[in-house]
Amino acid sequence: MTVLNARTTASTRANTPATTDTGHQAGDALLTVENLRVSFGPAEVVKGISFTAHAGRCLAIVGESGSGKSVTARTLVGLTGPGSRVQADRITLDPGSPGEGDLTALGERAWRGVRGKEIGFVLQDALVSLDQLRRVGDEVGEPLRLHGWGDRSARTERVVELLESVGVPEPEMRARQRPYELSGGLRQRALIASAIALDPRLLIADEPTTALDVTVQAQVLDLLAASKARGTSIILISHDLSVVARLADDVAVMRHGEIVEYGPTRQVLRRPQHEYTQALLDAVPSEHTRGTRLVRGDAPAAPRKRRPVDRGRPLLDARNLTKVYRGPDGVDRTVVQDVSFELFGGETLGIVGESGSGKTTAAKIALALLAPEGGEVLLRGAAWSTLTQRQRRPLRSRVGVVYQDPLSSFDPRWSVGRILGDALSRGPKPPSSKAETRDRVFRLLEQVGLGAEHLDAGPLRLSGGQRQRVAIARALAPEPELIVCDEPVSALDVSVQAQVLDLLTDLQDDLGVSYLFISHDLGVIHHMSDRVLVMKDGKVVERGTADEIFTRPQHAYTQRLLTALPRLEQAS
Repeated sequence: MTVLNARTTASTRANTPATTDTGHQAGDALLTVENLRVSFGPAEVVKGISFTAHAGRCLAIVGESGSGKSVTARTLVGLTGPGSRVQADRITLDPGSPGEGDLTALGERAWRGVRGKEIGFVLQDALVSLDQLRRVGDEVGEPLRLHGWGDRSARTERVVELLESVGVPEPEMRARQRPYELSGGLRQRALIASAIALDPRLLIADEPTTALDVTVQAQVLDLLAASKARGTSIILISHDLSVVARLADDVAVMRHGEIVEYGPTRQVLRRPQHEYTQALLDAVPSEHTRGTRLVRGDAPAAPRKRRPVDRGRPLLDARNLTKVYRGPDGVDRTVVQDVSFELFGGETLGIVGESGSGKTTAAKIALALLAPEGGEVLLRGAAWSTLTQRQRRPLRSRVGVVYQDPLSSFDPRWSVGRILGDALSRGPKPPSSKAETRDRVFRLLEQVGLGAEHLDAGPLRLSGGQRQRVAIARALAPEPELIVCDEPVSALDVSVQAQVLDLLTDLQDDLGVSYLFISHDLGVIHHMSDRVLVMKDGKVVERGTADEIFTRPQHAYTQRLLTALPRLEQAS
């Protein structure tokens, strides 16, 4: 793919054309975009970008939230949204296809003939993009039905094949479930399966691996790479630069609606020319960033000023936890089996494993949000999981939680001030007046790097990073000893992720809070954790310090996880 705009030029690299499975020559232009501008009211969010998508190649568009990359992706499938104004000198699909001509002139009926069949689109937010009232199989098979592909029996068989191809275990059973019964990773895979159902020639993937663990991420990237080899053109929107390194041929870096750097992937990721690109690369957490801040500014990385971990009595002691669920097929499945771990004061314990490994279920038991069939959890050596709700209520403030999707955990009608005021009122020392509530809310906002201007804002008016900061402030409000962080940065772009991770480490250094940190991102786990548990099929298969796990893994499964981890060094 080639990207050109007023600020960026790049010469086309010589390629020997080869015929692809789609009948196109590798390098044939499938989509041409010239001088694309997108506005919402007076605000122009995409400012005259141009590029051409070619058969058998992948262009990655990277940048922070608000850079315009996702708006660009949605514009290319006619989903920019109400109140938008789209202008372009030209947006044309492959001549000879049903979508030939200016795509900006298409009405919704015409777009339905193009979307899914000619252009596949993987939406960014798997948590809310699937209809919770429909079965997963119906959602995945919707493009097949709308475009008249096969009969019902053939579509059912095709849906199972698609789910299996993107790494969904037990695809026949999963097809009968509803989205809310699936983990975030499984929902994301279902979205990808739906997007590739009709084998479109152009696939636009907006953060397609955000909620996926490393081994399934590798499966999906292999799947996309195979599609590219068959001649599919891919436009990849991603904040994960390691994923970009593995799949993309070229990279366009967007900032404030413009492309500030473009070039071959290897060149951009190894020898960036623009300071903004360098800042993105510096913000990637890994083994090299352990013990330092990710957001460096103009100064070199500074070491953390850690409080010593209290290795006396465990703050949290989970003993032989077991949890069983009954599936829609009536079969009981043990999702957590004989899991034990300890978490000490001021420590971060990371839990990693594939989707369905039981890591989130174990965390919910630790939070006493789920009751185990076997085992128990102690808090400071005293009963916790075995208490009644009434007995536990006075202790609840000692344990906080930060979820993967803060927007779903907030009441959208409440302001930030009301959200934090409510959290303070539920703590052991509730404010005695409105003035005290306001003062303490201001202090919480200051602790997480927000200002008074956010006090009256609703969650929908905040960026993803700001919402996560509010979620952390809410967790801090009752002054907990322990915070469970369940995928707290998986939906954030790399620079905002760096800010949130730095915030969490700063709070730990200042307050001595402990973290039970769950993530599928091994780089994040290595950067954040003192010790690590590796889970598979509901069991702990390996445990040790972060350096032991990542540099000297003993279990074959841990070794497989690390082998599947995409790395920036893969840029080619």
